[in-house]
Parts: sequence; C-alpha cells; structure tokens
Amino acid sequence: MIVYIDLLYIILPTTKYINYRNGKLVISSTSLSHGFSLFREGKASGREKLKQNPNKDKSKEVKAEVTADVKPETKPESVTPGSSKNEPEKEAKSEKPASKAPDVPPDNEFEKRIRPEVIPAEEINVTFEDIGALDDIKESLQELVMLPLRRPDLFTGGLLKPCRGILLFGPPGTGKTMLAKAIAREAGASFINVSMSTITSKWFGEDEKNVRALFTLASKVSPTIIFVDEVDSMLGQRTRVGEHEAMRKIKNEFMSHWDGLMTKPGERILVLAATNRPFDLDDAIIRRFERRIMVGLPAVENREKILRTLLAKEKVDENLDYKELAMMTEGYTGSDLKNLCTTAAYRPVRELIQQERVKDMEKKKQRETTKANEEEDEEKEERVITLRPLNRQDFKEAKNQVAASFASEGAGMGELKQWNEMYGEGGSRKKEQLTYFL
Repeated sequence: MIVYIDLLYIILPTTKYINYRNGKLVISSTSLSHGFSLFREGKASGREKLKQNPNKDKSKEVKAEVTADVKPETKPESVTPGSSKNEPEKEAKSEKPASKAPDVPPDNEFEKRIRPEVIPAEEINVTFEDIGALDDIKESLQELVMLPLRRPDLFTGGLLKPCRGILLFGPPGTGKTMLAKAIAREAGASFINVSMSTITSKWFGEDEKNVRALFTLASKVSPTIIFVDEVDSMLGQRTRVGEHEAMRKIKNEFMSHWDGLMTKPGERILVLAATNRPFDLDDAIIRRFERRIMVGLPAVENREKILRTLLAKEKVDENLDYKELAMMTEGYTGSDLKNLCTTAAYRPVRELIQQERVKDMEKKKQRETTKANEEEDEEKEERVITLRPLNRQDFKEAKNQVAASFASEGAGMGELKQWNEMYGEGGSRKKEQLTYFL
C-alpha cells in the first residue's frame, strides 16, 4: 500500500488529464512506467545518501570524542588554531568556579530574613559634606571607624584594635542618624539597620536565632556597621519592672555575640547606636560601647554652618546675614533649622500663587481674545515667572511659626549633661582624673 501511494504522488502531477470511470481512477500504462522509473531513481539516490551519511556521523563522533579527551589536558597557552571557537567557552567555565567563595556558606532561613535590611554603601546618599557642623565629632569618628576599615593592616595586634562599639547620644534632631549614614558611605561599609521588628518573632526561641543570624550575616558582608537607632528601647536595663523574659534573652544573646566568648578579634563589625535617653541603658551595654560621644545642641558658629549648608542650593538674597540668623535661632537643633528654612521657602511660593490667581481673574474678564492665543500666552508666562530669592523677612516670619523642639535648659538637657560627665567624653570628670594622677 505504501508503494502505491508513493506512485500516485509521482504520477498524478505528471498526468495532464485524469480520467474516472465508474468512480475509479484510470491511469495509462505509459504514466505507470514513467512513475516506476522515477520511483526507482529516487530509491537509489536515497540509498547512496544513507551510505554517505554514516561516514559523516562517525567522523563527527570521533571529533567529539577527541575534543572531550583533550579538554582536561589542554592549557590556555598551547591551543590549536582549529579549537579557537571553543576558547571563550573554556575560559567562561574556568572562571565561574574561581568567582565563588567556597569559605562563605549560604544564608540560612534566619539570615535570609535579615538580608533585606543590608544597605550597600553605594545606595547611601549622605556624606560628611551634607552635615554642616560637628567638625570635632567627624574627626573622632574618622579615626575610630574609617581608619580601621580602610587600613586593617595597622590594627593587626597590640593595643591598636578596631573599635567595636560607639554610642551617639544627645537631644533629638542633632544629626546622630546622619552621622551614622555618612560613616557607612565614606568608609565603604555595609550598613545594617536593626530594629525590634527584624529580631522579634512570635515563636519561642527564634528571637535568639535572629540575633545570631544578624552577626553571622554581618561577618559575611564585612566590613559592616550595625546601626541600632533608639537603642534604649531594645537594650535597656534588665532590672525593669514587668519586662518579659524574651527581652532579657535577646539582650543576653546580643551581648554574647557582640563581645563574648565566641567573638573573633579579626571581624570588622562595628555596632553604632544612637539614643536620646542613654541613662536607660544597661550597665553591660554601656561597657561594650568603647566610645560614648555626645552630640549636643549646635552653638552659634555651628548653626551658621548648618544654615549655609541648607541654603547652598537655594536662591538667597545677597544681603542676607547668616550670623544674624544664627543669633536669632538660639536653642534650635539641626532638624529645627531645616524646618525653619523649609517654612521660609514657602513664602515666595505663596506670593507666586497669589499673582497667578490675580492674572487668572483678569483673563476671565477679557473675553475678546481666542483660546489659542490664551494658551500661547500661558506658555510664555510660565517660562518667564521665577521665584524671588529668600530674604531676611522670610526667616523672620518663619521663626514665628517654627519654634525650638527641645528645651535647652530643661530637665532633659540636665540629665544628658550629667550622664555625659559620668560616662561620656567631657565634663568635669576629666579634670578630676587629671588632678588625681598629678
């Protein structure tokens, strides 16, 4: 049946006239003989091709076996010209295992939860230039943080060791968080922002595992800065009344991995914390903060620097006296000064909006012009209208709306100064120590 079907496919295109008798196809003898001859020729040519193809396939298999045997023995220096096509594939295969770090194990389930909190240094947009004042604190932080991270060869042994804990405390809005971001940016270190939501869990025992995963992940992406904002809420005193047992376990686990028996001296991990209430911290936590720096209210000179930094990219009147503005803002923090400048910048915008409303009312009264001309006029006016520069009156009006957020002579400031004299870097405690040694 297969032969007849093939013959029909060969004969039918050659026949000019197809005859049917009683519903049957009638084929002449000449067309049948012609079809048989074509069929035999096609079959013979197919056999010849089959005879030739196995030789080609065998040659391909032999070449493949030879290349497979030669691959492990070949070297990149001695390569034949025929194997130039396989060079990029060999190089790519040889480079892939070299790029992997075999000593670093993959993240476990707890490290994967904290991985989104890791912020690379390139994604932080705050630098020391964005902070207008605090020059003394910047210099001390560069020595304590940036120098060990950039030059670890200088801190290999002896008394010179990288600092493992720094506490920034002071009134709210003085730039503690901005300092932490600038440190991570300038030092090129990974930044992990830790909060209670990243550590706590509803399951018993997972809080301690999350704390352990925090430090193991920090060692993988080192050099690392672990930043704990409002550290008093997480690492407060363990003698608080009504504190849950889980919080005590979190503190113990954090301290043991931070500076405990299993802590490796060569790990470049810094715990940087900020708080407004340092007197609520536990004594063991205070001991682990090797340096405790107070970020106080800015003085007149520092307020002038902050104002110049905030208004550097704004249009300001040439006759504006920054020193006078600094004298007007006694007791203001850096955040208060920013709010003051923002409020002052709204006054030119309000005046512009009022001018536009007056012009819109005038246009409504004039009905003679066409709509096309009105649209053209509006486009021209938008290009011409610009905001006027900020002047002294703008800041004077803004000061009536924005007041200082922290009482410079209140009880809170007194407690901070007292704690700084006991545990911080400054105050009368240094003078007493000097007289003692004399």
